[in-house]
Amino acid sequence: MASPSWPEASSGSLLPMPSFTERQRSLSSSSRLERPSEGELSAGSSKNLGLLSCSRLERPSEDELSTGSSRNLGLLRGSRLERPSEGELSGSNLAQDNHLKSVDLDHVITLLEGTESDKSEEQLQALKKLIKHYESGIPLKDLTQISNILNLCAEKSQLHHIFIEPTCEILKLYGCLKGRLQFTSMTCYWLTIPTEMITRLPFYKKNSSDEGNYAKEVQESIAQLGYLMRVPYSQVRIQICKSVISFYHAEPPKKEFEVYQPISINYKRKMVELAGLAETLLMSLTLVENQLPEKLWIIKTLQHLSISEENCKLMMKAQAPTRLCSHLNDVDPSGQFLFRSSEILWNLLEKSSNEEIINQLSNLACVNALKEVFLNLFLHGSSHYDRQLRNDILVISTLIAQNPGAPMIETGFAKQLILFATFFEVKSHNPLVKGFKLTYCYEDFELKKLLFNMLTVFSKDVSTVQLLHEGKVMLALFHYVKPNEKPGVLDWSAAQYEELQLHAIATLAIVAPLLVEDYMTCQGNTRLLMFLEWCAGNDPFFGQGNSFHGTGGRGNKLAQMRYCLRVLNPVVSLGDDAVNLDLCDQGAIHQLLGILKNTTNNFKEKEDAIVVGIQTDIFLTLSTLCENNVHRKEIFGWEGVDTLIPFMKMDAKKFYSGLGHNRLLFSALDCLWCCVMGCTILEDYFLEREGLFTLLDLLVLNEANVCNLILGILVEFCDNPKTVSHINVWRGEKDQTAANLLINLWRQEEEEMGVKHDKLGRIADIKRPLVGHFQKQQEIIRMPATCPTVAVMDVAENMRAKIYCLICKLGFENLPGLSAKDFVTLAIICRYLDFKVGEIWSEVCAELKREQFRPVTADQEALQVITEAFQNVGKMVVSLQNEMLESKQYQELREEEKGYAKIQSLYKQKEMVNKSWENFLTRTSNYEALKKAKRRQERSIDASRPKERQRNATFHPTDIKGLNITVASGRLVTVESTPAELTGGPLMDTELALKRLPIRGGALKGVKGVKIMDSFKKDSVSVQ
Repeated sequence: MASPSWPEASSGSLLPMPSFTERQRSLSSSSRLERPSEGELSAGSSKNLGLLSCSRLERPSEDELSTGSSRNLGLLRGSRLERPSEGELSGSNLAQDNHLKSVDLDHVITLLEGTESDKSEEQLQALKKLIKHYESGIPLKDLTQISNILNLCAEKSQLHHIFIEPTCEILKLYGCLKGRLQFTSMTCYWLTIPTEMITRLPFYKKNSSDEGNYAKEVQESIAQLGYLMRVPYSQVRIQICKSVISFYHAEPPKKEFEVYQPISINYKRKMVELAGLAETLLMSLTLVENQLPEKLWIIKTLQHLSISEENCKLMMKAQAPTRLCSHLNDVDPSGQFLFRSSEILWNLLEKSSNEEIINQLSNLACVNALKEVFLNLFLHGSSHYDRQLRNDILVISTLIAQNPGAPMIETGFAKQLILFATFFEVKSHNPLVKGFKLTYCYEDFELKKLLFNMLTVFSKDVSTVQLLHEGKVMLALFHYVKPNEKPGVLDWSAAQYEELQLHAIATLAIVAPLLVEDYMTCQGNTRLLMFLEWCAGNDPFFGQGNSFHGTGGRGNKLAQMRYCLRVLNPVVSLGDDAVNLDLCDQGAIHQLLGILKNTTNNFKEKEDAIVVGIQTDIFLTLSTLCENNVHRKEIFGWEGVDTLIPFMKMDAKKFYSGLGHNRLLFSALDCLWCCVMGCTILEDYFLEREGLFTLLDLLVLNEANVCNLILGILVEFCDNPKTVSHINVWRGEKDQTAANLLINLWRQEEEEMGVKHDKLGRIADIKRPLVGHFQKQQEIIRMPATCPTVAVMDVAENMRAKIYCLICKLGFENLPGLSAKDFVTLAIICRYLDFKVGEIWSEVCAELKREQFRPVTADQEALQVITEAFQNVGKMVVSLQNEMLESKQYQELREEEKGYAKIQSLYKQKEMVNKSWENFLTRTSNYEALKKAKRRQERSIDASRPKERQRNATFHPTDIKGLNITVASGRLVTVESTPAELTGGPLMDTELALKRLPIRGGALKGVKGVKIMDSFKKDSVSVQ
C-alpha cells in the first residue's frame, strides 16, 4: 500500500533520489554479481537524457503541485502520518493522491488505438494520469489492461519518439519506481521523490485468492516484457532489463497493510519461470549483437535469472551455452560480458544436466572461443580478477575435454594446454611461453593443479598420447618425484610443494602406463624405488596433509608412499618384460617386503585406511611380479611366506570396518596364489607353518566374496601330495571336519541358487537336478559354437565345481565326521559331472527343437538314449539317497531300542535291589527266616563244590561252625604251621625281627635271650 504524497519541504527544495542499483547490492557471493560500471551505464543512459528538456532535474511549478499538495495536507494529523481508512484504500487509494479520480483504462486503450496524429497531447496526458495513478503498484485485476496499454505505447513509440518515455515509465511500474515522470505539452521532466517516501507494491492483491485467480494474466504480462525487446530503442530495452531484475529480486516492503497486500517474492519468481522470460531474453541477444550496452544489460539480467533451476532449463532449451560461449571474444572494453557469461555457464552447470551442456559446447566455435579467451588471460592477465576468470575458463574447458567428441586436438587447444602444463619444469623454446613465468600466488597455484588435472583428462583419449609424448609430460611429472630438500625463498611453500608433488604423482600413475618408453627413458623404476626408500626411511619430514591427495599424511610420508606405489602398480600390471625385469634386478621384491614389515610393525596399534591401502598395493605389485615366474617366487622366499600368513589371520570384525581390510585380504590371497603356489619349496614351508589350516579357518567364516577364492587356492594346493593329509587332519569348532565343511558350503550355495530339493535333501527334479532359479529363467538363444552356454557358464559362476574337485581329491569314501544328511548331499556331489553333461545335452536338444531342426533317425535315437541314460543316473542317485535315509532310519530305530533296553535293565536292577533289601529286613527281624536262609545258603555252597576229589589232596574247611548269619564269613583254613625256627616268628617281616634275628652265613641264628622252642605244636592258623 502506498503512503500519501509528501508536501514540499520547508527549505524549498526536494530531497535527492537514491540510485537504481542500491537495492541490488546484497546478492549471492557465489554468483559474484557486480554492479555495472559507470561507463557501462553511460551509453544506455545517454539516449534517455537526450529526451529531457534540460541537463538537470527541474522543479515543477507551484500550479502543478498546488492541487496535489492541498490534497496531501488533508491526510496529515498534526506532525505525523496516520493510517488511511479502509474506504480510503479502495480503488486507486494506493496512489499518492488520495482524492484522485479513478482512471478509465478502457478509455485509455481506445484513445491509444486511435490513429489521429492531433491527439498526441491528449494521449500523453492520459498516460501521465495512468502512471501517476499506478505509481505505487498495480492491482492484479488491472494487469491485463496495463499490459495492453504498454504494448500500444511500444507500437506508437516506433512512429513517434515522444512515446518512448511513457513506455519506459510504464515499464518502471513493474519494478522499483524511483521517481515519477510528468508531461507538460511535448516536454517532460522528472519529479524526484525520496525513496523512503514511497511504498512500492509492483503487483498487489486484495484477496488471498487473487494470486491463483490471476496467475495466467500475470504470466502473459511478464512474457510480454520479453517480447518488447523487439522495440528498437536502447532506453526501452535497458528499462525492461532493469524492471525484470528489480521485479525478480526485490523483497516486498515490511510495512503491514490492512486491505492490500503485496504478492510474495516466491510467487513473482514462479511467474517469471512460467512465463519463459529467460528463454525470450536469451533469444533477444541476436537483436543486439552490435549494441554493447543493451547486450550487457541482457546478460546481467540472465545472470540474475540463472540462479533458478527452472530458468536454467529454459535457457538450455534455447541453446544458452552455445550462444554465450561463441561470443566470448566479442569486443567489450569493460570485460563485463566475459565475466557475466562465465557466471551464467557456471550456474547452468550447477543446476542443469552437465552432459547436455558439454554436448552444446563441444563444437569448433565454442572451443576456439575458449582457447582464445584462455590464451589472452594466461599471457596478459595480471590482476587477481583476471587470474580467477582464467581458472574458471580452464575448469569449463576441462569439462568439455571429458567429451571424446570435443575438438580439443583439432583446434590446437590440447597442445597449447600441455605446453602450459609442462613449461615450468621442462624448458621450451615455444614463443608463447618464452620469457613467461608463473608467480607463486594462490591463483597460479590453482592453475598448476588444474593443468595437472587436464593432463589426466587428456590421458583418457588415445589420440592425445602422441601429444603427451611430444610435450615431454613424463619428464615434467618426474620432476616432482623427489623430496623437497631446500625450498627457495621465491618458490612454492612447503605445503604447496607437497600438494603439487602428490598431485603430479597421482597424474603420473594415470599417464605412465600410456608412455612406457618415456617411462623407461626417464629411468622411472630407479626414481620410484629411490623415492620409496626415502619414504620408508627415518629422515625427519613433517607432511602437511592439507590437500585431498595428502589425506592421512600429516606428520609422515605415508601419502607420498601411497601414490608412489600407485604409480608402480599399473606400470607392473602391463606385463612388460623389460620393465618388470629391470624392477626385479634392482631388488624391488625385497624392498617391498621390507616396507610391508615396517608398516605392519609401526602401525600395528593404529591402523588407518592409508596404511591398509599401502599394504594392499604392495601385495598386488608382488603378485604381478611373481606370477608365472619360479625364480621370482624363490626370491619371494620364506621371508615372504612369514610376512604373508599373519595377514590371513586378521580379525573377521575388521572386514566391515570400512578401512579396506576386505581388499587387503583379497590381495593377500592373490599374493599367496601368485607368489607361493607353483614353487614346491614354498608350498611345503607354507604347510609347515600351518598355512593350510589358516585357509580352512577363513573358509569357516563363510564370507561370500572370499570363499570362492579360497576354494580355488585349495584346489591348486591339492596338487601337492602333502595337502590332502593336512586337510583331513584339520578340525574346526565342535570337531568339524573339512569334508563336513565343504558339504555345508555346497548346500548353502544351492540354497542361494534356488535349486529344488525336498525336505530331506533329495533330488526333486530328476531331469535337471542342478539347475537353479536363474538358469531356469534363461531362454535358449542361438549362439556360435565358440560361445559358452548357460550350463557351462554356471560352472564358473558358483563354487560347486571347486567343491567337487576338492572332494574328488579327498575321496568319496571314508570321509570322517559326516551325518546321514551329509551323505545324501554327497551322493549328488559324486554325480556332479554327469549331471552337468546331461544339462549340456538337454540344451542341445532344446536348441535343435527351437530351430525346428530334425536330426536323422540314428542321431535322434542316440539323443534319446543319452537323455534316458542321464535320467537313469538321477533315478539311481535318488534310489541311493532313499537307501541312505532308510539305513539312517533303521540305525536310529536300533539306537532307540538300545536306549529302551538300557532303561529296562536299570529298572530291573532297581527292582532286584529293592527285593534284596526286603529279604535283608526279613532276616534281621525273623530268626526262623534267618535260619532258613542259612540252610539255603549252605546247600547252595555245597552244590557249587565239585563232587569228585583228587587223590592225595588236602581239604581245608572254610566255614565257621556255630554261626547263624548269611553274610559270607572270612576265609578260614586249618593248616599245619611251619616251625618258628624257620620263619622267625610272627614278627619276621618287621624291623624288630631283623634286629633280633641277624643273618649269618645265609642261615637264621638264634639270639641270646630268646628262648627257642624245642618242638612245635599243631595249631589252627587263620589265613586271610
